[in-house]
Order: sequence, then C-alpha cells, then structure tokens
Amino acid sequence: MHFNAKETTIKKNLLKIVKFVDGDGIILEDIISKKEFEVRFLGIDAPEINYCNKIKQDEKELQVPAALLIKLGYLSFNFLKDQVNLGDYCTLVQEQNNLVDKYGRHLGYLILNDGRVLNEIMIKEGYAKPYNDVFCEMLPLYQEWNLQAKTSKKGLYSIINIF
Repeated sequence: MHFNAKETTIKKNLLKIVKFVDGDGIILEDIISKKEFEVRFLGIDAPEINYCNKIKQDEKELQVPAALLIKLGYLSFNFLKDQVNLGDYCTLVQEQNNLVDKYGRHLGYLILNDGRVLNEIMIKEGYAKPYNDVFCEMLPLYQEWNLQAKTSKKGLYSIINIF
C-alpha cells in the first residue's frame, strides 16, 4: 500500500462483498451488524454502465458517443468482477476528510485479502481514470499510473485514448 501515515484514515474490517454496482462501486456488508452500504472507490472514475445525466455530460465533454462510453463502462465493470468474488472479505480504508460523497455513498480504498487495492488495480490496468474533481491522497499517484496505462494502451486505452 502507498498510504501516507500522516494522513488521518479510518480502517473498517470484517466486510463482505455482496454486490457489484459498476466499475467504481460496490456494495459491502458489515458481517457483525449485517448492514449493507455502498462504496464508491475513492480517487477513481470508470465509465457509466447506464444512460444517465453523467453519461450525457461525458458524451458532450469528451466528444465520445454515449453508446461507446456505456460499452467501455461494461468492460470496466466486467474487469472489476474478474478481480474479486461476491462473498470475499475485504478492508475499507477511508480518508477522514473524504468519508462520503454527495449521494451518501461511502468513499474509500478497497483492500483485498491478498493485500491488493482495487482502486489501484483499476487505474494501473486502464479500466478507470483518476477522479480529479475531489482531491484524495492517492490522486497524484493515480494520475501517474493512469498516464502509464494510457501510454501502454492498457485496458480501455486499447480501444480509445480518452474516456
């Protein structure tokens, strides 16, 4: 992991993956309380899988058709599902100043039992890009890794150079 020890973080253990939302979101269950909650991966953004306001905005800004963006969204979603299984246990690390987004979703870094961080995998393999609208501790590294993925034409960058 690349977390800065000076940064105030909150670590939540005993969580189980119960549902995939899209390429940058997942539903977890606290195995003690049995409560489910949605997590949006902090610092990354994957294309949408449904036609919505965000896809219309992306289509306009990127000059990429919504249908292609949705196709890319499904490639990202399927790549995520290949990295982890429903029922797997994980740890959520949250930055104190980035606990939830405007939709009430928990924000965080999802650490798998083998120590890999899902957020990092999605960026390094080219299936998500850095989310620059909200600063997080990992953003500078995510931007660097994203450039490497883009230059190497990994993941979605093998199809398109912007998403």
